[in-house]
Amino acid sequence: MSQPTKADQVYGDLQKDILACKLPPSSKIKINDVCARYNVNLGAAREALSRLAADGMVRMEPQKGFSVSPISRKELTDLTEARIALEELCLAQSIRCGDVTWEASVVAAYHKLSRIPERSGESGEVMNDAWSVAHAEFHRALVAACPNQWLLRMREGLYLQSERYRHWSISLYSVGRPRIVDDEHRAIMEAATRRDEIATRSYISAHFRRTTEDLLAMAEATQREIA
Repeated sequence: MSQPTKADQVYGDLQKDILACKLPPSSKIKINDVCARYNVNLGAAREALSRLAADGMVRMEPQKGFSVSPISRKELTDLTEARIALEELCLAQSIRCGDVTWEASVVAAYHKLSRIPERSGESGEVMNDAWSVAHAEFHRALVAACPNQWLLRMREGLYLQSERYRHWSISLYSVGRPRIVDDEHRAIMEAATRRDEIATRSYISAHFRRTTEDLLAMAEATQREIA
């Protein structure tokens, strides 16, 4: 296996910082700053930014350079509907093709996720990175038995885009969120492992829509701008 290039490394580091909103939505990205921040040359920085632009994480405009892609109400709702459609397809195939080992991996991923708090910090104002990793692992475990790699690759891209919104929304949680997400995850896990395709699809679509509705409601309650 070939070693990651400098462009690969800065691509990964930039992606993480964009997803975590360390580089906020709509903020300008200066190539010289990227070179200094990530200790890479101009060629590697340009290649990484071009790849992120192809992924939809970054915008590239003539004469204006690069900027982090903005967030918007319409993009979030469109993204949510696209995720639901694709996730349901992947889940259906995973449920049909998964074996006992797949079932065990789903249960194990849920168990791990349920033991990790979603937020950290004295007032819960910080996204817990360990929870984010376990959350991604749980949702990947659910679709892992899907044999269609094209569907899985597209699903992963949409998942990463949704993570940017979730990280952005963490600062809004101070208004309160009367929701027990673990109950939703458990319902999804139980439906999937008993091979109830209809229930699993229903639970996952409700789970995604509830997250989007909560984010938009919290943004409105705190008067945070989302176009």
